[in-house]
Amino acid sequence: MTGNANQERKIAVEEVVAVAPAKRARVEDAVEPAPESMGEKLERKRDYLEGFLQKKPEQVADGEPGGAIHDAVIAALKEIYDPEIPVNIYDLGLIYGVEVDDESDVVVSMTLTTPNCPVAESMPAEVELRAGSVPGVRDAEVVLVWDPPWDPQKMSDEARLELGML
Repeated sequence: MTGNANQERKIAVEEVVAVAPAKRARVEDAVEPAPESMGEKLERKRDYLEGFLQKKPEQVADGEPGGAIHDAVIAALKEIYDPEIPVNIYDLGLIYGVEVDDESDVVVSMTLTTPNCPVAESMPAEVELRAGSVPGVRDAEVVLVWDPPWDPQKMSDEARLELGML
């Protein structure tokens, strides 16, 4: 071994007994901005508001949630009411999903309140017809699913309120 490897290195340690507390910010210490007239203040706010209102929303694809076709399909589905319950099928929680592909084909996944529902044969056909009639939709298909089963927890707050469940 070389002589350097056997040498000890010493680290200087300083013991601190107390630290002065940081100065606290006080309202009295704040620097006041230059006086601003009401007209200047109003103009500043108007500029901000005009810029905010003129900002264009981010472009959302038609098939994405918030897109024109997707939202139009949901609006069409909200016009279909369950014959036994005076609530539309979307707020009732019977629609599990709305998918729109790049070619404007729509697939609606839905369920019914029970497999023995009296409209088990007609409801999916009506949903397919309504979704297919939305402008811009090329084709519509309904997939009837039973898993997960429907339960009242799937209803929107509006539906619960309408039925006196809230």
